[in-house]
This record gives sequence, C-alpha cells and structure tokens, in this order.
Amino acid sequence: MAADGAPATLPALVALRARELPDREAVVFPGERATFSEFDALAVEMAKRLLGAGVGRDDRVGLLMPASLDAFALQMGVMILGAVAVPVNARFKAREVSYLVRHAGMTLLVAEPAYADVLAEAKAAEACRVVLGIDDEAFVAGGGDVAAAAVETERALLQGDDDGLMLYTSGTTANPKGCVHRHSAIVAEGRFAAERLRLTEADRFWTPLPFFHCGSIAIFSAGLAAPCVSIQQPFFDPTEALDLLEHERCTVAFPAFETIWMPVLNHPRFPSADLSALRTIINAGVPNSLVQMQERMPHVPQVSCFGSTETCAFACIGDIDDTFEKRTTTSGIPLPGVEIRVIDPETGLDAAAGEPGELLMRGPTRFMRYHDDPDATGGAIDADGWFRTGDLGRRDEDGRVSFVGRLKDMLKVGGENVAAAEVESYLLTHPATDIVQVVGVPDARYIEVPAAYVQLAPGTTATEQELIDFCRGQIATYKVPRYVRFVDEWPMSGTKIQKFKLRERLCAELDAAGISEAPRITSR
Repeated sequence: MAADGAPATLPALVALRARELPDREAVVFPGERATFSEFDALAVEMAKRLLGAGVGRDDRVGLLMPASLDAFALQMGVMILGAVAVPVNARFKAREVSYLVRHAGMTLLVAEPAYADVLAEAKAAEACRVVLGIDDEAFVAGGGDVAAAAVETERALLQGDDDGLMLYTSGTTANPKGCVHRHSAIVAEGRFAAERLRLTEADRFWTPLPFFHCGSIAIFSAGLAAPCVSIQQPFFDPTEALDLLEHERCTVAFPAFETIWMPVLNHPRFPSADLSALRTIINAGVPNSLVQMQERMPHVPQVSCFGSTETCAFACIGDIDDTFEKRTTTSGIPLPGVEIRVIDPETGLDAAAGEPGELLMRGPTRFMRYHDDPDATGGAIDADGWFRTGDLGRRDEDGRVSFVGRLKDMLKVGGENVAAAEVESYLLTHPATDIVQVVGVPDARYIEVPAAYVQLAPGTTATEQELIDFCRGQIATYKVPRYVRFVDEWPMSGTKIQKFKLRERLCAELDAAGISEAPRITSR
C-alpha cells in the first residue's frame, strides 16, 4: 500500500477492483471483453502457469504477442509474481528479437505460435525457455499443479518500489534500451492521467497503441484508476479503429500520433460514423498538425500531450478547458507530482519563460534505469534525479509546456540551426499535405540541407517544385527544403516514423545519381 492507503502496485489495484466492482466491465478487445473479476481470475491463472514454469521474483519474462485479453492477463500474471514483464515488439524480425532476448536476460519467453520461425532464426531457445502459445499443453499442465493461494502469497509480497515492467525504446537510431519501471510509477501514471482527463466510471477509453508501447499500459492503468473501461486493439487498422470507436461508444480516444489518427479521419466511412460519444481526443505533434486534426473534428476537444517511454507515457497533458490556441500549441502543464525544467543544452542553465531549450523531467513516474547500461543511465539521469529527455521545448509564464522537436533533430545548414519540426509545421499549412517529415542530408556546399518527405491528403496533388516554392519567401531561405519526396507508407518502429531510414533512402538516391550539392534556393 502507498502512504495514503491506495494500492502501490498494479496487481494490488486489479485485486481491489475485482473485489469492489466484480461485475463491472474492465477491458475490451475486438471480439473479447472481461469484467474486473474475470480479468483478475485470468491473471491468477496465468500466474499459476508461470509459477509452474519456474518463474520467480525479479525474473524477466518476454511477451511476444499483440494486445489481447490473454496478453494483458499474462503480463499481469508476471507482475503478480514479482517478475518483470518485457513486452516485445510483435513486428520485430529475428535479429531484433535475438537482441532483446539476450540483452534483457530473459528466463522465459512466451510467444504466439505464429512467431515460431522468427524465434528459431533468432535462436531464442538457446538463451531462455520458450513457450509457444499461452495454451501450450505443458505450460497449462504446469499451472494445474499450483494453488491459487501460492499466487496470492506472491502478490501480497509486492512493494511499490519493486521492478515491474521493462519497456524498450523504439530504437529509431540505434539498438533499443530497456527502460525499467517500478510498480509505483505505473500506478501513479494511471492515477495522474485519469485525474487530468477527468475520467469517471462512465468513460470508455480507447487506444490503438501496441502492447509493447508505454501508452498501452498507461491507458490500462488509467482505466483501473478511474475506474473505467479500457479498449485496445491488437494492431492498428483504421477500419477496426472506427468500428470500435463507434460501436463501443468510446468517450476518450488516445490515438497519440498523426500517423494513426489521420487514417481514421480520412477513412471513407468517417463522415457517416456515429462518434457522438467522444468527448476528448489526445494527440501529440507540431502545432499545425494538431490544428489540422482538431479542425477535422471541431466538436470534440483535442488536447496535446508530451512524454516518452522513460516517463511511463504522459509527463504533460493539456486541459480540455484551455483555449483552442493553447490546446494546439502546448501540451499543458505537467501531471501532478511531475516537474519539468527547460535548460540551455550547452550551458545547463535554466532557460527563461518562452525560450527554447532541452526539457528535463523529474517525478514519481520517471523510469529507474536503463537495463544493464549504467553509462546510458548516468548520461540520462543526473545526481538530482532529472531525466534529460533529448527533446526541445519551452514553458510559458503559466507553466504550459510546448514541444519544439528532438534535440538531435536539429539540422546544421551552413552553420545555422534549423529545427526540423519548424519546417514540418509550415509545410503542413499547404492544403495538399497530410503528413510531413523533414530530415537533413549531406551537402558539399552547406554541409547539410533540409529534405522533406510528404504524404499528400486524399484527392490532392502537388509537385516537388510547388512545395519548395510554397516555402520560399515564407521561411528563411536556409530552412527551405532542397528536395521533396512523396510517400504513401512510412518506415515505422512501432508507432514512430524512422527518420534515419528516410535519410538513408535519400542519401542512397543522391549518391547513385552523383549529386553532392543541392540546387540553390533564392529568396523571393
């Protein structure tokens, strides 16, 4: 129990809801649903199977499967035993799975049978025990020899400071790092998010974020805190998403990214779908992207958020009572108990209100460490507990936080700093653009120049020169993209666009064409 008497661990909170609200609906997946008592009973059954397989305290258990009722119950079963759940990206290939199995030091990996070939190629069985399928005959039989009382004994030993979850960062530029979270951080994240979003027992909270994503467990935790219904998907599909939002009468939606929400807004059935139950939408992005999404659904307030795997999802969430301008240009104030600083990344001094700098975060939802990487941990968390997010942002006089871009997403064009997010935001004001990503590519004259990848809005057209001309005279000449490429699909790492792959793609194209210097841009 926490100091205020509230449950300090997610398994304790699940047990509390099962006792207090046994018949209240708790979780929904396509074709599956469970009440709080049904979910708790399933989690205990999974814990029995895990105990039968030899799982003990502090063991790291890999979960290679998409989101489902069984997957969430299995994850909870791992946590009940004091072991650490390690969800694995269900889209990973053999090399990536092999890395995670060995880096995490898994003692057991439970995977869907569909991943048998991937696991064989990854030689996972050489590193840990592998169970193919939650209903594997030996796995089920082992649980049959374990009493439920043994599971409850383990649950009662859990403390808030115990490790409960290891979430790997998306790895958009290098091997992913394992962010270790305590039970108390996961519980606090759900409670704080539920408070900021004003969740009640009447709410139905939807997210399509994958099982391995911090947003998935955060929404589940918020559902337990409210308490309300958590509604999730195995994989994002815009048709299925629209069906769930409509038929489940979802009240709060957390698509999080434009790469998820725009396909829903552009779906042919969207104009006729009955989404009248929706009261709040939560997204992240640059201001013009947020404006664009809000204007497509003006009657439902959209708030922005800021966070990361290391912050257990949300560090800030906007307020639905804020003005349109505040909701589309800031991510609101930090969640309760969370502190945010803005510093000059070179001097380490605090930036003045309104001045951009690196965002630092401290609070009860911050991760504890990067698994088996003390150097990375020491570089990310200082002696006073501040986590250097690597994000650029600013705070206004009222404490609202605005995301500017990634610190490493700064281009150096002829000695001038250019924030990719600034160029992206301006290009999004063009009526034909839906999604924009700006990267830097090498240049013989300027060292580096901007290049834009663009996904056009349905039914629109645009040319490379048209978009370049659109920028000329409106933003500084050195910020104008020298190259524009059009795409229909993006290289993704779970939920994030992999900019490094976009950069590699264009560099390869330019090298093959013998182009080392971009066309010069003149101002209008």
